Amino acid sequence: MAHNHSHGHSHSDTNSYNKAFAIGIGLNIVFVAVEVFYGLIANSSALLADAGHNASDVLGLVFAWFAVWMSTKKPTKRFTYGFKKTTILISVLNAFLLFGAVIAIGWDAIGKFKNPEPVAGTQVMIVAGIGVFINTITALMFLKGQKDDLNIKGAFLHMAADAGVSLGVVVSGLLIVKTGLQWIDPVMSFIIILVILWGTWKLFTESIRLALDAVPDTIKFENVKAAILETSEVIDLHDLHIWAMSTNENALSVHVLTSTQNTDSLLNELKEKLAKQFSIKHITIQLEKESLNCTKC
Repeated sequence: MAHNHSHGHSHSDTNSYNKAFAIGIGLNIVFVAVEVFYGLIANSSALLADAGHNASDVLGLVFAWFAVWMSTKKPTKRFTYGFKKTTILISVLNAFLLFGAVIAIGWDAIGKFKNPEPVAGTQVMIVAGIGVFINTITALMFLKGQKDDLNIKGAFLHMAADAGVSLGVVVSGLLIVKTGLQWIDPVMSFIIILVILWGTWKLFTESIRLALDAVPDTIKFENVKAAILETSEVIDLHDLHIWAMSTNENALSVHVLTSTQNTDSLLNELKEKLAKQFSIKHITIQLEKESLNCTKC
């Protein structure tokens, strides 16, 4: 019986995101204050809705930054895996924050529908236009990392959605100026709600699955199983488990039945194959030579 524990961790370059988080948070805090101020002056529920969305995203960025920092902390005797899963828990929390923002935005828009009031469309356009610029710049800073890290992806999606939402507010301001129809403002608020829900639902469900140690969406269980079984000297396997240790690091454990005497060679081959094909770097393999009842496969 042989064991192999591979811990080839693949971290995002944490330091490269510290600047992005700091700039994104700083710019958006200032912009939220501006949006709230002019949203009240212009009497625009769409502008206030965008401010609420941006405010939740600022908090989301703070949490995401904290999670990235926590994931770099070394394991302890109590937390033997370290604190990497903080990134998953923060992703869930960020989704709930956005759902809360949806409720607040919807409540305000319903009130504006019942009691419509004049909206200063020009002011709305100018302020929201600034938001398009700020959120686009912030989103671009997270563009590269969002492909490999769900936590960074959450930050990217928030900022990209904000840019789109702000653009929508610009359009609503223009339509109000051109047509004088005040109901356009709360209608745009509901469109913003749909955008937020659409962008948040996938993040929420994927985060929940990772929190429950489900196989990450980027990995197909059957493909991993097939890759192991097609390896030379592998007869069968059982107790294959694949889960996420964080939003950018996956783990695997498996019992493999083999007839080979050269166990080191087989272990290295399996480790390299799993890392290359599926980006699984934390690998535990137990080799067995006795007969195997594969009812668990």
